[in-house]
Amino acid sequence: MQGDVDDIVKPILDGMRSIVYPDDQVVEKVVVQKVEPGVYVEFTSLTTTVQQAVAADPPVLYVMVDDSIGRRRVT
Repeated sequence: MQGDVDDIVKPILDGMRSIVYPDDQVVEKVVVQKVEPGVYVEFTSLTTTVQQAVAADPPVLYVMVDDSIGRRRVT
């Protein structure tokens, strides 16, 4: 997967607008890890889905949308 991480993520967020969320302004957190073939990256506690994505050839894009607010602390 070639390109800068931010250039890869922006069209994905834009593409999910009005399908997954009303506007990408509501996105509060984006975690991105670009994994290139042949480059060793150590992960821990991977789900089965992420394990399959990391092992895929060609590279796979894994997107998880979580609308849980359980991690927020409201004061």
